[in-house]
Amino acid sequence: MTATVLAPNDTLRAVRLSMRMSQEEFAKALRKAGDDLGEPNDASKRLVQRWEGGQSKSPRAAYVRALEHVTKRRIEDLGFTLSVMARVHDDGAGGHDMDPAPEGVAAASGDLDTATEPAGQYSGVWLSRYEYYSSGRDSTHEGKHYVVIVQTGTRLTARSLPGASSNPDSPISIDLTLDQSVVTGTWTEQTASDGYYQGARYHGAIQMLVEPTGRRMAGKWIGFGKDFDVNTGPWELRLMDPSTGKATLERYNRPPE
Repeated sequence: MTATVLAPNDTLRAVRLSMRMSQEEFAKALRKAGDDLGEPNDASKRLVQRWEGGQSKSPRAAYVRALEHVTKRRIEDLGFTLSVMARVHDDGAGGHDMDPAPEGVAAASGDLDTATEPAGQYSGVWLSRYEYYSSGRDSTHEGKHYVVIVQTGTRLTARSLPGASSNPDSPISIDLTLDQSVVTGTWTEQTASDGYYQGARYHGAIQMLVEPTGRRMAGKWIGFGKDFDVNTGPWELRLMDPSTGKATLERYNRPPE
């Protein structure tokens, strides 16, 4: 039997050394970053050693954000192999797919920090954006909202902030269940009484894939239309701020640009 040779993460080590930090100091900085971002973590010298030694190649989402915050570099530029996790891309047909891991890259759960922590931390303010076709106007339109997500375990509850819709007085509600890198659930939108849809209430289902950084979800919605036909289209959520503090909510209580 041939022993597996681990490739050390020299990139991360070089970045840490360029910051003139020991492994202990680097771990301490990551813990502080987690506190600052509202996502406390348990970064330790031992964890940094595992990353730099190549034993752990894919940090979970909370560590990804802490690493980027401390180093001011994208996680892809820190020597990690995020390709073993789901990558979301446009499939060219209105949907989104996961990129497969490249040949030679193992995707076994033992390679991931997330093996015992399938759910990330997704609370915060997100930009919700979806597209839909209006048969009455024979054109495609976009709906955008700033929504606040509250997470309890694997349940994600999203509600649009008052006044934070590209269409005035058109609040949305999204209720999702998280399963590894997949979120599935339902959506509801109450259109404005003086708008094109004259106060109609629409609802349907939604399923999205979560990118490994935890900052974007992309997929498709399905629901009935004005003529009671079943329609579908792309929907994505992008993290704007992991905080749900009063100041953050006030900052995003406005229509998206």
